[in-house]
Amino acid sequence: MTKLLLSEPQSIAEAAKTIRSGGLVAFPTETVYGLGANAMDAAAVEKIFSAKGRPTFDPLIVHISNLSEIERVVSSFSPAAQTLADAFWPGPLTLVLPKQPDLPDLVTSNLKTVAVRIPNHPVALALIEAAGVPIAAPSANRFGHTSPTTASHVFQDLAGHIDLILDGGSTSIGVESTILDLSTTPARILRPGGITREMLETLIGPVTVFKQIKKPGQKLLSPGLLEKHYAPRAEMILFKGPDAGQRLSDFLDEQKDTGKSIGALAALETADIIEQSGVLVYRIGSITDLASIAHHIYAGLRWLDDQKVDMIVCRDFGELGLGLAIQDRLTRAATRVIGN
Repeated sequence: MTKLLLSEPQSIAEAAKTIRSGGLVAFPTETVYGLGANAMDAAAVEKIFSAKGRPTFDPLIVHISNLSEIERVVSSFSPAAQTLADAFWPGPLTLVLPKQPDLPDLVTSNLKTVAVRIPNHPVALALIEAAGVPIAAPSANRFGHTSPTTASHVFQDLAGHIDLILDGGSTSIGVESTILDLSTTPARILRPGGITREMLETLIGPVTVFKQIKKPGQKLLSPGLLEKHYAPRAEMILFKGPDAGQRLSDFLDEQKDTGKSIGALAALETADIIEQSGVLVYRIGSITDLASIAHHIYAGLRWLDDQKVDMIVCRDFGELGLGLAIQDRLTRAATRVIGN
C-alpha cells in the first residue's frame, strides 16, 4: 500500500527512513516529481526500474543536497562544473561527470559517467539531507508516460508500486532539468530544460545541442533521449515551424466531420479561436511567457487525457530560451509531427 503524506517534518523523517531501508519514495522537486531510492544501494535502485517499467539501459539522475557531497558521486569536478554549480545549484541543471567507482553501475546503465544535480526544492533537499545518502531519482511516473507535476499524478501512475509519496503541491517549473554533458568540448546539452542554452553560454562559452534521438534498445548517454517519451494516452499531433498556427487551423477544419473528440494545448492568444472549432482547450499560458507554458504542459496533457479525448493537438513555441525545452518535450510526446 502506498502512503500519501503531506510534506511535513515527521513525514520527511519517515520518508528518509524508507530510503535508508531500501524503499521507494516519490518527492517534489522544482521540475517534476521524482521517484527516489538510495543511489548507493543497487537492490533499491533496481526497484525504481521495476516500479516504473523503465528499461535498465536508461540511466538515472543522482540528487544530492549540498556541493560538499559531490565526491560521493563523481570522481572529478572540473573548473567548468564548479562555475556552473556556483551559478545554478540548487536548480534545474544536471551535469554529466565522471562517476565514482563505488556508485552502482545500474544507476548509470554501465556508463563511466553519472548525471548529478542539487534540486531547488525545500522538501527534496530536506529529504536528501535526512536520508544521509545520495538519491537516484527519475520522474515518478510509469515509463514513457507524461511526467508528474503533482502528487496526484504520481498516485495515478504508481499507487501500489512504491512505498510513499510526499505531497509538496504543484512543481514550479514543470519540465525536467537541463542535462549538460561536460565530457566533451564544447559542452553539449543532452536534454534542454529550465536552464537555457543562452544562460549556460554566458558562463562557459559555446554549447552545442545533441540532436540525435535514441530509439529503444540503444545505449543512452543520459536520461531523456528516447524517441518516444512524456506521452499522453491519446494520439498527439504537434505542429512546428513559422506556419504552425495556420497548419493547426487547417487541420482542425479537416477534422470537423470525422467524429473524433479533440483536445488542444493552446496559448491564451489563440485559445478562444481554437475553442470555437469545437475543440476542448487547456490554456497553457501566454506566448510571451514561456515559463508559464512550460509549467502547464504536463498538467494539460494529463487533464486532456482524463477527458478521454481521441486526439490532442498543439503547436510549438520556437527554440529560443525555454522554447527549446518545450519543443523537445512536445516532440517526444507526439505521435506525429507536422512541419519542421
